[in-house]
Amino acid sequence: MSMQSVVRRPVLVPVGTVLVAAAVGAALLWWGGGAVPQTVPGLPDPGPTTAWILPAARLGMQVGAVITVGLLLAVVMLSPRDDEGRLSALGYRRLRAAAFSAAAWAAASAVAVCYTLVDLFGLPAAQVLSVRAVLHFALSVALGQALALSGVLALLVALIAARSLRPGGALAALCIAVAATIPPVFTGHAAGSGNHQIAVSGQLLHVIPVTLWAGGLFALAVTARGSTADLAVAVRRFSPLALACLVVVGASGLVSAATRLSAPAELLTTRYGQLLLVKIAALAAVGVAGLLHRRRSMPALCAGRRRPFLRVAVVETLLFAATLGAAVALSRTPAPLGEVEEDSTAALLGFPMPPPLSIETVARLWLPDPLIIAAAVAAAGLYLAGVWRLRRRGDTWPPARTALWLAGCAVIVIATSSGLARYGPVLFAVHMVQHLLLMMVAPILLVLAGPVTLALRALPPSTDPRWPGPREWLQTALHSRVSRALTHPVVALALYVVSLYVLYFTGLYELAVRSHAAHLAMIGHFLGVGYLFFWTVIGIDPAPRRVPHPLKAILVLISMVLHAFLGVALMQSGGVLAADWWTALARPWGPTPLQDQRNAGGVAWSFGELPTVIVLGALMLQWIRADEREARRRDRAADRAEAEGREDDELAAYNRMLAGLAERDRQVPR
Repeated sequence: MSMQSVVRRPVLVPVGTVLVAAAVGAALLWWGGGAVPQTVPGLPDPGPTTAWILPAARLGMQVGAVITVGLLLAVVMLSPRDDEGRLSALGYRRLRAAAFSAAAWAAASAVAVCYTLVDLFGLPAAQVLSVRAVLHFALSVALGQALALSGVLALLVALIAARSLRPGGALAALCIAVAATIPPVFTGHAAGSGNHQIAVSGQLLHVIPVTLWAGGLFALAVTARGSTADLAVAVRRFSPLALACLVVVGASGLVSAATRLSAPAELLTTRYGQLLLVKIAALAAVGVAGLLHRRRSMPALCAGRRRPFLRVAVVETLLFAATLGAAVALSRTPAPLGEVEEDSTAALLGFPMPPPLSIETVARLWLPDPLIIAAAVAAAGLYLAGVWRLRRRGDTWPPARTALWLAGCAVIVIATSSGLARYGPVLFAVHMVQHLLLMMVAPILLVLAGPVTLALRALPPSTDPRWPGPREWLQTALHSRVSRALTHPVVALALYVVSLYVLYFTGLYELAVRSHAAHLAMIGHFLGVGYLFFWTVIGIDPAPRRVPHPLKAILVLISMVLHAFLGVALMQSGGVLAADWWTALARPWGPTPLQDQRNAGGVAWSFGELPTVIVLGALMLQWIRADEREARRRDRAADRAEAEGREDDELAAYNRMLAGLAERDRQVPR
């Protein structure tokens, strides 16, 4: 089949993508030994059928995820809108295609759940599969829960994409689709390796960018209809995203390889390392194809010639398909490092028990989290880029705000990757320090830096209403119903305070220390609700609601009281939170779990009030400045009225109010 026929018949591209991925995956699976059942004498064998069907189902999940995410990304970011801001005909076709691919993704997940159960039992499928057994596996076992959750989310994406008609529905479906790619990450090689926090976070940094990158390219190659001018705009928008994904994928791949290989020589001496090199070579080829996009096909596309772009796009898509096949084969190939930790403490923590706590050990024993470090570095880089753009065009930006933003990013990294992260699951008091840094200190610094104001000033407005840009998306988000609901004073206060009682006095805290996925969700919750609350009370950015300063002061005082009460409750509690975790951990040094819990309550009660006092001071200062601005505004209005020979409107209204009160007093009998 010639490339011209591919261009004329784009429906063959998805078929070719699946065939290339399947062929490469099957070949590498056989070569790497992943298709050969790892039989043990005396134990049953599920047979070769399961050894091939299970990787095929996994491949179907990955291909379905890439196609679905790519099509939805194209709807949200790479498709024009109509004159009223609704989906165009091209966006509508892409959204409906995403519904079909998401349904196929959900079906592949169902097959993966069934045959993963068969593989675990090591028996033929006819002896294992039943409705009761599959439901129990999907609801009670972590591996089954991850696969089932991914399938349920994919099915939800299919339903939303099939019924939605507006860009907001496509954006919701895209967010859910990206979330659906995450659960299987916590059950693969990364989750079973030593230092699984680093491995899992590195794998998340690998999976999500690859899905966005490959999916967006696939959507452009398959649904590249309409005018070449619109296609050029879409490709120009996709190029920065592809470059960012390439950088993140390369860095995260190095992190993942370092956690699974004990020495660089294993890249050449083990099947796992050799497959890893094949995957790296495929990604490098994709990067070269992307470079050709920018140098050759983009000028041709701007000149009105579509075929050179489609040729390179199809080749790049097929290379990505080969990469996905290599990834599936890699997931079924045994890693050189052992999957079972001999030390029970290391199996619980992901690292050996640290020595007794001291300032020196906290400063020395870092536990870097690649995901959070990458997010903090990206946030700092984007902020500095915005400041640089303002200064390049002659505008100014307060250096103090830049310093506050960089300090907030540094606090996040210290709280999640320094020795505090290593001692957090070992000592409840250290975890409470992390909690205060992430929920109070970092959000206060970030809010006072004014990132939304910077973005609105630095981002250029879109010149074409059919192609809204980041500035328009940000404005839409600020004025959305969700933003107005979240910034309601009662909602912000409830999320900030009540969620803490739910976390610590239910089983969620123990889940957060046992599961890295729940731990990451807890960190995101701390940062999110902290930023939301302090944005409501001391934020300098434009907000969907205008909250009066007296009400802001009341909110801060209520939060201070409730947070202090949480610390008192922890200090006076006679029971131990997450008792099963502390019993299994069996820390050989330091205070008892109950004393450690009381120490944590003391930290929450004492240190937790200091940021609140700072917030009150900042709020009072903002209140005074707001009154001064209002007084100056009134003075200017009075001066204008005097210059025009008339009475000031506000002064006239005030005089009328006084006259009315005097008239009422005269009418009242003595």
